[in-house]
Amino acid sequence: MFEGIMRGLSEAIKGMRGKGKITEANIQEGLRQVRTALLEADVNFNVVNEFIERVKGQALGQQVMRSLDPSEQIIKIIYEELVRLMKGEVEKPEPLFHFAKDRPTVLMLCGLQGSGKTTTCAKLAMLLRDRHGKKPLLVAADLQRPAAVEQLKTLGEQLGIPVYAEGPAQPGGMGPNPVSVCNNAAAHARSAGYDVIILDTAGRLHIAEMPMEELKQIDRQVRPDDVFFVCDAMTGQDAVNSAKAFDDALDLNGVILTKLDGDARGGAALSIKQVTNVAIKFMGVGEKLSALEEFVPERMAQRIMGQGDVWSIIEKVQRVQQELSAEEIEAQRKKLEKGDFNLDDFRKQFTQMAKMGGMKDMLGSMPGMGDLIPEGEDPDVAIKRIQGIIDGMTKEERKNPDVIDLSRRRRIAQGSGTEPHDIKQFLNQFAQVRVIMRQIANMSMMDRLKTLMGMGKSGMIGPGGSLPKAKIGTGHRKTAKERADERKKKRKRDK
Repeated sequence: MFEGIMRGLSEAIKGMRGKGKITEANIQEGLRQVRTALLEADVNFNVVNEFIERVKGQALGQQVMRSLDPSEQIIKIIYEELVRLMKGEVEKPEPLFHFAKDRPTVLMLCGLQGSGKTTTCAKLAMLLRDRHGKKPLLVAADLQRPAAVEQLKTLGEQLGIPVYAEGPAQPGGMGPNPVSVCNNAAAHARSAGYDVIILDTAGRLHIAEMPMEELKQIDRQVRPDDVFFVCDAMTGQDAVNSAKAFDDALDLNGVILTKLDGDARGGAALSIKQVTNVAIKFMGVGEKLSALEEFVPERMAQRIMGQGDVWSIIEKVQRVQQELSAEEIEAQRKKLEKGDFNLDDFRKQFTQMAKMGGMKDMLGSMPGMGDLIPEGEDPDVAIKRIQGIIDGMTKEERKNPDVIDLSRRRRIAQGSGTEPHDIKQFLNQFAQVRVIMRQIANMSMMDRLKTLMGMGKSGMIGPGGSLPKAKIGTGHRKTAKERADERKKKRKRDK
């Protein structure tokens, strides 16, 4: 996701390297490239203009520290503005859910037909059960779409989560209606001991055809604690416009973006909060029912800037390793972050990622690993090729890849159906990944940004690296002011 913006930002920042100081003239071309990249990603026109003006105003309004060149300062400003764009001006973020204390919590999902709403209901139920310890009840309140009730029942059976259903509406208005179904489901949940109810409501193909009055009735009578709008990220500005229309009708608590893993542009993710003032709460990142993640603006900004998201990878790996102890998980986390791991560990990570799906997106979240899948190559084919290469090595070679010379590369290539130069290329990439991870393990945020955008001393990596969340690192991160004060004290001591 965000490939276009990532390329545009990378090129823009490269063009600003080596300037003596920030001036309107020497950042104009770079900001023009940033603007083009955002517009091509289908970000709202007004949002783009405001974003560029804020970046420009901050860049020209700040005194550049002597230790930083303009490109480094611009990186920090763009990152912070991307976070603000997706997060808004909030001192205290809204909770993911407003859980009720003395009754079942009611969550209402709404959206256009085809947005993935019914599947998202099941994903949300699984998340609430597995990560929040809740006992959810799915409610089939979409009585309009053919087979919607059966689809929800099937998903409920797959997850072992019960579904409340009264059957589809009958011709002529006979039979159950969505409002009564939701009311009856709420009463059933209270008597049966469920603590969360998830309402799957009806949708239409176009916003003008939506049964808004029906949704308003459900909202008034059942009084949901949270109303989430589910929208397809790949529809870009249409998703933003639809979110605004639903918010006007229902006063949304949040947005769930689906199919974000297949959206190369990302315009909806960058526009929704600014246009509607409704926060994105979750994102669908795959077809599996476990592929629903919390939307964290800081992590999204890191990915957009080409720095990946190691922390998200760690969390996902932990969720498929429930049998491991806390000590084992912590050991793996440190290996993944610091790069202190061999090809055996690397192979295990591949196996774990395969269980989670979205391999190309997952590799793109790990420092330097996005390049392991060449552009245009099917991710599954590339993964099998890499796994075959590692499986063709001896135990000694996997633990110490440095011993692999030309004769060993020929043997591994023959056993894995590849060429010797493929083995060499893979080993070079793997070596870079280890070095990069060690470099970023104890860096300050500014140094990480600088290195990962290809502007540090190593100059090894551009888009595809990673900026781990601050709490991954250990110890105190010194600020620029603290480092400057230390230098002054040192000079005084030297005199």
